Amino acid sequence: MVMAQVAEKSVSERVEAALNLDAVNAELASAGAEEVIRWAAGRFPGRVIMTSSFGTQAAVMLHLVTRVIPDIPIVFIDTGFHFPETYRFADEMTRRLNLNLKIYQPELSSARMVALKGELWNQGVEGMNEYDRIRKVEPMVRALKELAPAAWFAGLRAQQTDFRKTLRKVELDGKRGIYKIHPILEWSGKDVHNYLKAHDLPYHPLHEQGYVSIGDWHSTRPITGEDPDERATRFRGLKQECGLHVPQTEEENQSRDASGL
Repeated sequence: MVMAQVAEKSVSERVEAALNLDAVNAELASAGAEEVIRWAAGRFPGRVIMTSSFGTQAAVMLHLVTRVIPDIPIVFIDTGFHFPETYRFADEMTRRLNLNLKIYQPELSSARMVALKGELWNQGVEGMNEYDRIRKVEPMVRALKELAPAAWFAGLRAQQTDFRKTLRKVELDGKRGIYKIHPILEWSGKDVHNYLKAHDLPYHPLHEQGYVSIGDWHSTRPITGEDPDERATRFRGLKQECGLHVPQTEEENQSRDASGL
């Protein structure tokens, strides 16, 4: 009977029981980014991953994390619709930092998807959501299943959205039973710039053309003086979430992947 009750516990309940998030976040309250990364590496040895879309400021987290965990799997979801500059930037950073890059692609090819379903990105929010499920969520679910991580580094920053102001350095993704680690949660845009400059790291090449958040070519545009809202530069402003982090609330939906990572 007891064994049956234990088996019925959700993944999140079992994971939550293993780590007291309040205590951990109190312990890490004054910890710097590298210290947070070292804590995660020690707490989850060999069971941490990082995702990167090789966005505007991707070099920051790639450099920070691999200095501590050189062989950490870096998951790159190749939607098949990235800018050519993104593919070249990913290749450059992989060689420069000797990344353990794990590329996951959708099971449905780009050409087949367009032939069967049309240009989903031009079919409103419903089409965009289906696009995300096919090209981002499905390969990410497969990556998590194959790599089986206990923790996942994310480069979210509290300054970016109201929702992110509520996050702590260590959170639990209850849906997946994986801890989310936010080493640069307290960093400002200036901190990011200073880190890139101090370590001679590049921004994404499209940064110089006014792109502040870079995704697929058909759903990203540069920021303009007439429309300075960074969130509106993705998905024509119709949605805020990229698809990898499926929103559970309206606040999460407003969080979008504005990190540029």
